[in-house]
Amino acid sequence: MVDFWDFSVWGFLDLIAVLLLSLLVANALKRTVKFIRNSLIPTSVLGGLILLIISIVYSSITGENIFNTAFFGGNGVDALELITYHTLALGFIATSFKGGKNKVTKKRANEIFNTGVTTVSTYLLQAVFGLGITILIALGVKDFFSAAGVLLPFGYGQGTGQALNYGNIYETDFGFVGGKSFGLTIAALGFLSASIGGVIHLNILKRKKGVSAFTETATMLKENQIQSEKEIPMNGSMDKLTVQIALIVIAYVLTHLAMFGLGKLLPGMKSVIYGFNFLIGVLMATLVKLVMNLLNKGKVIKRQYTNDFLIDRIGNACFDIMVVAGIAAINLQLIKQYWWILLILGVVGLVITYLYNLLVARTLFKDYQQEQFLAMYGMLTGTASTGIMLLRELDPDFKTPVSDNLVYQNFPAIVFGFPLMLLATFAPKEPILTLIILVAFFLVMNVILFRSFIFKRRKKKTVQEEK
Repeated sequence: MVDFWDFSVWGFLDLIAVLLLSLLVANALKRTVKFIRNSLIPTSVLGGLILLIISIVYSSITGENIFNTAFFGGNGVDALELITYHTLALGFIATSFKGGKNKVTKKRANEIFNTGVTTVSTYLLQAVFGLGITILIALGVKDFFSAAGVLLPFGYGQGTGQALNYGNIYETDFGFVGGKSFGLTIAALGFLSASIGGVIHLNILKRKKGVSAFTETATMLKENQIQSEKEIPMNGSMDKLTVQIALIVIAYVLTHLAMFGLGKLLPGMKSVIYGFNFLIGVLMATLVKLVMNLLNKGKVIKRQYTNDFLIDRIGNACFDIMVVAGIAAINLQLIKQYWWILLILGVVGLVITYLYNLLVARTLFKDYQQEQFLAMYGMLTGTASTGIMLLRELDPDFKTPVSDNLVYQNFPAIVFGFPLMLLATFAPKEPILTLIILVAFFLVMNVILFRSFIFKRRKKKTVQEEK
C-alpha cells in the first residue's frame, strides 16, 4: 500500500524540481549579472555549481549530504548519478533521430572526416598526458590509483556522463575509492576550461582583429524550420512531442535489452557494456530510424514521424539536466586529498586541448579556422552544445559549415574512438603498456589527420629526385 504523503513518493520529483529550478536561477543570473554573462559559462554548469555550493555549505553545518535527506527520498546522490547516466544516452539517442538534409560534397566529406579524426586525436592526447601524469604521481603518492588520468579524455572530451561511467567502472571493478566523483570533477573542470579558454581566445580576436562577440537575441523561426509538409501534424490525435518521446524511449528500451543480452554472453564485461549505453543507444536509434525509412519507402507509413525541431529540444533538455545533475552529484569529501592532482589535470587538459586544436584549425580548416577552433575546443572540453555556444560568438547564423562538422563527425569519431574506450578498461591492469599504446595510437591518428601534407611532401620529393 502506497502512502501518497510519504517522502519516498515525492523524493524523486523534488529532486527533478530542484535541478530545473537551479537551471532557471542560473539562466536569470547569466542574463542579469554582466561578468557571469561575459564568462561564457554554460547555464547548466552554473546551475550545477550552485547546487554543489549549497550541498557543501549544508554538509559543513549538518555533516549530511543535502541530497540524501528525507526530502529527496533518502538516496538523492544515487538518483543524481542515475539521472546523469540515463540522460547521457537519451540525449545521444535523440540526436541520432535527426535527419540529414544536406548533400555532402567530396570536400565537405573530407572536412567532416578530419573533424572526426581531430576529435579522437584530442581524446588520445588528453589520455596520454592524463595517464602519464597520474603514473608519475602514483610513484610518489602511496595507494594512489595510477590509471586515474585516463578519466581526463572522458571528462573533457566526452563530458559528464562518460566521466561518471568510467569513474564508476574504476570504482566498482578496480577499487578506486571516489572514482565517480573524481571523474565528475574533471568534467566540471572541463566546462570551466571551455569558458576560460573561450573568453581568452575571443578577447585575443577582439584586440587583434576587431572581432565583436555575438549578443544573444530572440529570432523568429520560419515554418519550414519547425516542420515539413511530409510530417505528421503538430496537434494530431497523438501529440507530435509525445511521438518523439515514444521513439526515443523505445530505442532506449531496445538498448537495455541489447546490453542485457551482451551482459549474459560476456558476464566479465558487464560493467563496460553498460558503460557504453550511449553508444549502443545510438546504434538502436539508427536501427529504429532505418526500419521507419524502409516502411516509408514501402508506403506502409505515409508520413514522417520524426521532427528535427522537437528532437533538438528533447536532446538539449537531456544534456542540460545531465550536466547539472552530474556536477551536483560530486562528493568533494571523497576526493579532497586529490585536489592538487585534479588541478594539475585540469590545467594541463586546458592547455593541450587549446594548443592542439588551434594548430589543427590553422592547418586544415583555413577557410573558417577561428570558427572551427572555437567549436572544437568547446566540444572537447565540455560537450557539443558547449562547442555550439562558443561557435555562436563568431558565427551566430551558422554561415560556416562548422555546426554540420560537429554533427556528422560522430561516425568517424566513434569508429576510431572505440579502441580508446577498450584501452581505458585495460589501463588499471597495465598502465605503462597502455600509455605506450596510446602514444602509438596518437601518432597513427596524426598521420591520418595530416595525410595531405605528409604524402604531398613525399610526392614532391620523389618528383624532384626523378628530375
